[in-house]
Amino acid sequence: MTRQLSTRGRDARSNVSSPLGPKGVKTRQRLLNAAERVFGELGYHDASVAKITELAGVAQGTFYVYFGGKQAVFEELVADLSRRVRHAMSVASGQGRDRLEAERLGFQAFFRFTAEHPALYRVIRQAEFASPRMLHWHYEHIADGYAEALRAASARGEIAEADPEVTAWALMAVGEMIGMRWILWDEAKAVPPEILDRTMAFVARALGVAAAPAREREGPNG
Repeated sequence: MTRQLSTRGRDARSNVSSPLGPKGVKTRQRLLNAAERVFGELGYHDASVAKITELAGVAQGTFYVYFGGKQAVFEELVADLSRRVRHAMSVASGQGRDRLEAERLGFQAFFRFTAEHPALYRVIRQAEFASPRMLHWHYEHIADGYAEALRAASARGEIAEADPEVTAWALMAVGEMIGMRWILWDEAKAVPPEILDRTMAFVARALGVAAAPAREREGPNG
């Protein structure tokens, strides 16, 4: 099932049939950036191609060179945000000396991305109704990579043995809810240090390892 969703969710939403030049890449990204703001602020129902192109400073005719319509640009926006947040978390967690530190760095990267792109939550939630397949694609891609990392950490003896898929989905929920409460609702730039420490203490217990003192785990948001 995951493989099928992955194939369908890939760049099939794009209206471009040939590689883009530098100018085309910039124009397409400008449209996606505008779409992020329009869908984030107005919601899928009230968003329109006209509002996206107006904000992007692009003619409506140019829009259709890159996207087939509102649905297509929305689905590509979900894919774009998903790829970028996964990349941010992967790069950050890859710097961890062990799995617990990787978790802290990954959570911090997610919280930073959320602060910089508050529309992420709104767009993903809109996908439940506007494009359920892209909602599944987004979460399953994150979960697949997460579960694999947890499986590897367990094999190295860094965390307790547990179902890596269940653990991945559970910790994803933790990060999403903490980010919603202390980043999105508070319109903050970072999760408060004490909340991050308590979150990581909970994550440590979930992974069956001892949490290190906060001073030893300080990071950009620590």
